[in-house]
Amino acid sequence: MKALVKFARGAGNVEIRDVDEPCCGENQIRLEIAYCGICGTDLHVLDDTFPNYPPVILGHEFAGKVVEIGKNAGDRLKEGDRVAGLGATAVRCGRCTYCLSGNFIFCAARRGMGHGVNGAFTRYVVMRPDQLFLVPAAISLEEAALCEPFAAVVHAMTEISPVFLGQTVLVSGPGPMGLLCLSLLAAQGATTIVAGAGPDGERLRAALRLGAAAAINTGEHNLRDAIHEITGGAGVDAAFECAGHADSIRGCLESLRPMGHHTQIGVCGRDVPFPMDLVFAKQLTVAGSICYTERTWERMMQILSGGKLRLHDLISHKLPISEWRSAFELCRSRKALKVLLYPAN
Repeated sequence: MKALVKFARGAGNVEIRDVDEPCCGENQIRLEIAYCGICGTDLHVLDDTFPNYPPVILGHEFAGKVVEIGKNAGDRLKEGDRVAGLGATAVRCGRCTYCLSGNFIFCAARRGMGHGVNGAFTRYVVMRPDQLFLVPAAISLEEAALCEPFAAVVHAMTEISPVFLGQTVLVSGPGPMGLLCLSLLAAQGATTIVAGAGPDGERLRAALRLGAAAAINTGEHNLRDAIHEITGGAGVDAAFECAGHADSIRGCLESLRPMGHHTQIGVCGRDVPFPMDLVFAKQLTVAGSICYTERTWERMMQILSGGKLRLHDLISHKLPISEWRSAFELCRSRKALKVLLYPAN
């Protein structure tokens, strides 16, 4: 079968290769992939700025159908079931404090699909049954491919820094994660302001279509001044930083009201200046949110089962894996919202 493989360490070293189809073990389930989304992590693996273990198949945001069940894999799932995969738990010790508490992301032995072990930019994958979640009937397989990044948003907004009806919230960075944040915030009844830099014009227009109360281009307006005007000088109750940029972080902290909450979702990838005196002077709460817990996925599926939150409008492109270079460039150039790849023939 065809797969998008990081075949050696170093920048680049990614190409379509023929690989063997994975065999389904006694304790495993085999999926046929329908769609797999491109994540910023995939770009980092391409650039070799994120830990990876080549040769490895990229891709970790995926959904598909069960096509084979190992004899010891239980009876919770059946052939033909539509599922989304929690790839971040592909390898873990299962014994440490973090694994036992559900916070597996901090397990020292953990490896995720798409960089630590083979991922889903291909046709078939094999997984443990506990990694698979049934897709609600109201959700398409295209939307289900967004479950993995959406779980990270659900974690940030329901487990790390809960947002409440009537609050005014800033989302800085209108990429896929920021727009997923907006979708959940709008569904929760929060007044949401989305901010982005100069190249984010199309994404900011998409934010308005998706329910943002206002969209601010920081290439044209000072974020703090714009927030001051929109909120009548009060500032926002909470800010979710999704850009991973020093100016965006400062803008979020400056835009918060006293005793507001800042949650860092975006990865900076480097040390950045941090205005600690703003945290002190406003008595702000600052938190980081990484990945999700197993409980998050259960909560997310309950949210999606309600049928009130649709993710389809965030998907701008669907391309075959053979066109991965064009797809990655769409993401890197900010010319797309969410880009999905599907198996090549």
